[in-house]
Amino acid sequence: MAVYGPLHEGGDDAAVEGEAVVVAAAGENGQGERGDEIERDGEEERKENDDEEAEKEKKEEVEEWSEIRLAIAELSPISHGKMSSPPPTLPFLGISLLLLQVLDKIGPTMAVLRLDVQRNIERLQELYLLDPSKYSTLTAMVEKEADEGTARKAHSCARAVLWLTRSMDFTVALLQRLEDDEGSEEHQSLAQLVEAAYKVSLKPWHGWIASAASKIAMKLIPERKIFVSWIAGKDPSRSVLKDEIERLVPLLQPFLVDIHDMLAKFRLDRLKST
Repeated sequence: MAVYGPLHEGGDDAAVEGEAVVVAAAGENGQGERGDEIERDGEEERKENDDEEAEKEKKEEVEEWSEIRLAIAELSPISHGKMSSPPPTLPFLGISLLLLQVLDKIGPTMAVLRLDVQRNIERLQELYLLDPSKYSTLTAMVEKEADEGTARKAHSCARAVLWLTRSMDFTVALLQRLEDDEGSEEHQSLAQLVEAAYKVSLKPWHGWIASAASKIAMKLIPERKIFVSWIAGKDPSRSVLKDEIERLVPLLQPFLVDIHDMLAKFRLDRLKST
């Protein structure tokens, strides 16, 4: 008994030690796996936070963009030969909404024009939402009314397209004059630039009532430098504004030409207001 006792006890100790090693190893492995899982969760959470922060910064940056830069972003995908033959509806509506913001910055002088623009946008949006697939192009909208014999009516979508396009013609003419005048020694006032742009874009199509209202409104135009600071966005430097205008005009003009050509096919391009 004395011989086997110590050996048996030693064996028990060894077994206990072995079990302890196994348990410890299992514990270490369990802690390691849990640690890896916690670390992965932490990395995923950090990644989500980084993505949210990047998205927030991008949103804030876009919100600070000027209307001109936003218009460039709107038109770029359909430019450089990629523009579909029938003018697409959504980019047209997007540019029209930006036009509203520009008119707001010119001030109360454009209140009447602004109201017309807003109503025309709403008219097109209403028809588009009835069937976005069917009315994905302006041509489809105008063709529908032409077939129904309603295209020339006062509140038609065809007239809405026509007057929104002319309003964009006015905007392009104003921006071009603003850019050209920057290089001259004697700058013209904003009122002079607006009047010059109005004469070549909207006045030929306005009746005496609209022309008289526009003439009175010219007296309420803000100072040029104030307007420039408004449309320049977060970077009001002249060089940045000039660059953005130079980028926008070549994108917007072909788009407007396509719309005018489409309207001419339906003999709607010569309609006048009262």
